[in-house]
Amino acid sequence: MSYQENVTDLGDGEVAALLFEYMPKIAAEHKTDSLLVLMADLGRQIVQADRCSLWLIDEQRNELWTKVAHGVDELRIPLSAGFVGYSLKTGQPLLVDDAYQDSRFDRRSDIKSGYHTTSVMTMPLESDDRVMGVFQAINKVGDNVFFSKKDLERLKLISVYSAKTIESAIRAEALERYAKELEIKAEELKSAHMELIRILGEVSEFRSHEVGDHIHRVAEISLKLARYYGLSSEEQELIYYVAPLHDLGKVGIPDMILNKAGRLTPEEFSKMKSHSEIGRTLLRESKTDLLCMGADIAGAHHERWDGTGYPDGLKGEQIPLPARICAVADVLDALASPRCYKPAWSEDRVKEEMKNSGGTHFQPELIDILMEHWDEFYSCYKPGGMFIKKGLLPPVQ
Repeated sequence: MSYQENVTDLGDGEVAALLFEYMPKIAAEHKTDSLLVLMADLGRQIVQADRCSLWLIDEQRNELWTKVAHGVDELRIPLSAGFVGYSLKTGQPLLVDDAYQDSRFDRRSDIKSGYHTTSVMTMPLESDDRVMGVFQAINKVGDNVFFSKKDLERLKLISVYSAKTIESAIRAEALERYAKELEIKAEELKSAHMELIRILGEVSEFRSHEVGDHIHRVAEISLKLARYYGLSSEEQELIYYVAPLHDLGKVGIPDMILNKAGRLTPEEFSKMKSHSEIGRTLLRESKTDLLCMGADIAGAHHERWDGTGYPDGLKGEQIPLPARICAVADVLDALASPRCYKPAWSEDRVKEEMKNSGGTHFQPELIDILMEHWDEFYSCYKPGGMFIKKGLLPPVQ
């Protein structure tokens, strides 16, 4: 059944009008499948065919395929099959009046679809000196029952335009897929990187008898401080992921010192303090922003705002900001949670100690933030708080 009846061949002006009608639609479309539909519809109207199909090469499967044969779903044929296979192989167009009288005709499509093919035109789709597919028109409609040489010329005109447009769309889609693949790979790499950092951070805790998960609590508190301090989301994320590395250097501290329940001797404390330099040494050769920040935090989280800290006696803003933030989080957690050498302090005692340390131990602005949002920060340690819910602290007995 023809899609239109009693039609006559279009004049040149009508062809030009159709081209101008379709050009904006084609220019606005960037998906290959949709472009194929537009091109097939344009070709069908210009050459007055019952059906038009754009067959493209699938190099991976060594087949020709089309999604735009009107009235049927996707079709696939061998590269050498039928009229389109002939045009693909030879690079030559075809003008056939009666398909069933031509030995090159592949009847399988008709048998499968119940359609009856009579007149046929094929035109290779050429782009960059290569044939990428074949434009095919089937069954002339209207007063003329056969396609003419003029129809073939018009099909060639559409084929040249179609090939360039579809090639551009295919390349754009390939680039888009490649970009998405890179994005997925980058995310996978980032996840692996973060997981490695988490494992590195837990190395020091693995040897400790401390209850709970100190490094993750420090990361959560550091993130809140960074957010209220006004750092960018990227900086917040970096601090959150590298804060667990602050005590990485404890891998170099003997167990008898690391897990001692009583007060450390001066010699033991001196050895314990070396964990800052050990951690910085382990991380400082990295070329990544994450581990460079990790080196700053590991090396300077025991420095003090007044310059009396260790290992370098840095003062004020000489101390890297991530280390200043992590220092507040580290001490807050050390006081508010139980350790092998002490129980958790009361909330009032922790708050008073942190408040009095502003300007001496810690940057005053960070303590101001902590005090202003105290209930939010300390609620993490209370029964039903975030740390207990996340399993970062044992339930209060």
